[in-house]
Amino acid sequence: MFGLSRSRKAPKPRLPDGIRVYAFGDIHGRADLLADMLTVIDADLARSPAPRSIEVFLGDYIDRGPYSNLTLDLLIERSQRRETVFLKGNHEAFLLQVLNEPTGYAAWRQFGGVQTLMSYGIRPPLNPTSAEQTELIEALKETMPQKHLEFLRALRPSFVCGDFFFVHAGVRPGIPLKEQQESDLLWIRNEFLDSEDNFGKFIVHGHTPVREPDIRSNRMNIDTGAYATGNLTLLSIQGASMLAV
Repeated sequence: MFGLSRSRKAPKPRLPDGIRVYAFGDIHGRADLLADMLTVIDADLARSPAPRSIEVFLGDYIDRGPYSNLTLDLLIERSQRRETVFLKGNHEAFLLQVLNEPTGYAAWRQFGGVQTLMSYGIRPPLNPTSAEQTELIEALKETMPQKHLEFLRALRPSFVCGDFFFVHAGVRPGIPLKEQQESDLLWIRNEFLDSEDNFGKFIVHGHTPVREPDIRSNRMNIDTGAYATGNLTLLSIQGASMLAV
């Protein structure tokens, strides 16, 4: 558990009174870790109820880890019981593109797409031909539940609450938040990570794995590489208090 503090010189970002936010780093098919963290939230709310709690998921639910299929099931089920916000990650965007253009399979495989296929019971050959790649994507279309496809298509690029701006990858410095391009919100790295700009909101993001939650004056990264490390970070925010588990 990480208690997070900031410089006294910088004003602390705040949520509106009565709201508690739980934000998740990149899940990448680790439904087992997700289930554990949902239990943590339920216990926290039972112990310390909040007038309004919002669960914000920062994208990259699929690929790399073994349980992409089950991860989407858990998220959809959660949305029926809690107030949830699901953001789009670059992996979801890439999958939607591959479903329309199977020629992107080779690149998707490098992103961990094989693990996603296997979670749906599809076993791809080691080096599929172009025809076999198309067949694999067609098989995925037939196997993927319609509710999963609808979930993926409904993902949001960002979410604002109080002084916080939640996004998958980050934002492009020098561009107002309302004018950001979706490609940057999903993919940006160094230009954002190296910036000390005041973005107008405090940015909570994932996308670039770190060993432990990384808090800066203008942003916080909570992607702790769950698929590889077994550490899925959950950030709780209430008022100006931030606590990462």
